[in-house]
Order: sequence, then C-alpha cells, then structure tokens
Amino acid sequence: MDKILRATAGDGFIKMAVITARDTVQRAREIHNCSPTAAAALGRTLCGASLLGEAMKEENATLTIRVNGGGPIGSVVAVSDHEGYVRGYVENPFVQLPLRADGKLDVGGAVGRDGMLTVSRDIGLREPYIGSTALRSGEIAEDLTAYLLESEQLPSACALGVLVDRDRSIKAAGGFLVQLMPGADEALIEKLEDNIFLMDQLTTVLDEDGPEAVFAQVLKGFEYHVVAEAPVGYRCPCNRERVGMALSVIDEKELREMIEEDKDVEVLCQFCDRRYVFSPVDLREILSGKGLDKGENI
Repeated sequence: MDKILRATAGDGFIKMAVITARDTVQRAREIHNCSPTAAAALGRTLCGASLLGEAMKEENATLTIRVNGGGPIGSVVAVSDHEGYVRGYVENPFVQLPLRADGKLDVGGAVGRDGMLTVSRDIGLREPYIGSTALRSGEIAEDLTAYLLESEQLPSACALGVLVDRDRSIKAAGGFLVQLMPGADEALIEKLEDNIFLMDQLTTVLDEDGPEAVFAQVLKGFEYHVVAEAPVGYRCPCNRERVGMALSVIDEKELREMIEEDKDVEVLCQFCDRRYVFSPVDLREILSGKGLDKGENI
C-alpha cells in the first residue's frame, strides 16, 4: 500500500516524511503510456507533490508543482490534494534519452535546466500562493529543495526516486523530505548531511526494506518517533459536471460553431484520460445555462 509516514527527531528540531508510491507511479505510467525517463520525471514530481500536499492542514486545499526546463519532455505537472492523493501528466510522455554515464535515467536531460519549478498552493482564498525557483538540475529533488529554501525559507533535504524494471513497470518509487526547525544545532545538521551522503540508493531501500528503513538510515544516531501514517494514491476528481463547467467558459462564438457542426464533442481529461462526450443538445444547454442532462461517460 502506498503511504506517507511522518516522524520527528532531534528533540523536535527535525521533521521528516517518507513516501512509498510504487502503485501510484505505476498507475500514472499506464495512463499516460510513459517511457521510462518520462515515468521517472513524472513519478518524482508526483511524490514531491504528495509530500507537500499531505502536509497542508486546510480541507479541500490543493498543491500544484509545475516543472518546465526547456527540455524535450516539456512541462511536468503534478497536483496533490490535502490528503496526499495525486494526479499529473507530462507533456511529451514518449521521450526517451540514452542512460547517463552512471547507468541512471537522464531525467535532468529530459526535463532541461533552462526554466522554473513553480509551486502553487490553493487553500480556498481569493488567490493561490505561488512561488518559484530557477531549476538547478532538472532532476526534481534538488530543485524542490532549492524552492523550499528560497520561497518558503525552510532548510530542507529532499530525495525522490523511481526505479523502472526491464518490462517498463515501476519496481519502486518514493522519496523523503527532511526539514529543520529554527534553532537547529550545526552539529545536528552535519550529522544529517553525513547520513544522507552515506545512505544506500533510495529506490533500493524502498524496494528491499520499505519506508521504515529510510528513517533508519537518514536518522541514524538520532532517537526518532513515527507520529503519523496516511494512505496515498493516484486519484483524479474529474466528472461530467466539472467538464461541463469547463466548457461553459468557452467563448460563446466558439460554442455556437460547435453546435452548428452538429457533431458530438469529445473531451479528454489530461490527468486520467477519461473521455466525456457532449452532444449538440448538451452544448445548447451549456450555452443557455440550463445545465446538463445525464449523457455518455466513457
């Protein structure tokens, strides 16, 4: 089961969260038919969004991470609700680059480094809070760490990983986020940095030993306590009514042109690939503001 675990250590000066999300990333890979490199880029972004989204306290809040580094993969988008359930897409899911010299997927090369990572938090106010940072590597985790320090003044360490098997299925996926509270001692920081530097490969730990082993390696030498656990997964909230509302904001002239063509209009959700079909009668009702009859949802 995919989940997020949260722990505290160092007399409360350290807060850490670990996510294991193999099924979530596998679902995203299947929906979008991602290449291994695209699956890794999208999977890392989904895990990062889930870690940040699940930490939000406001009910019905959403968090969106958008990464665009000018690389061949295009934009990578992940959206999390306040429970950590995510959805996302990558603009060009079929992009595949040669492996890096160390044998790993070249996520940074696919994403690019000439662009921004943007985080938008919508907590129900008139305008969402939006922050961004210039990309460092395009590898997602390093860029997210930079965002948290620059835009939210939170000293953090983040690692995100996706292990793609030979048959292109997702063997392991997840990550961790460590944040230091104000007043943390320099010795504590140095110990954490040493632990992270010496730890085994993240996806190997998740695949072979599970998320609890990530705590054990990152927080080695500290007394820590797991204080919360929450299930997460891939979930898209789209439905026929929401899609109809989206159509209602289309320019009136364009809607009338659709009606005059006297053909069904098919709308594909970019997050889950669910198809919604609207007949000319449906479009007339949208235009008149009368709402939608129940129709075909494929």
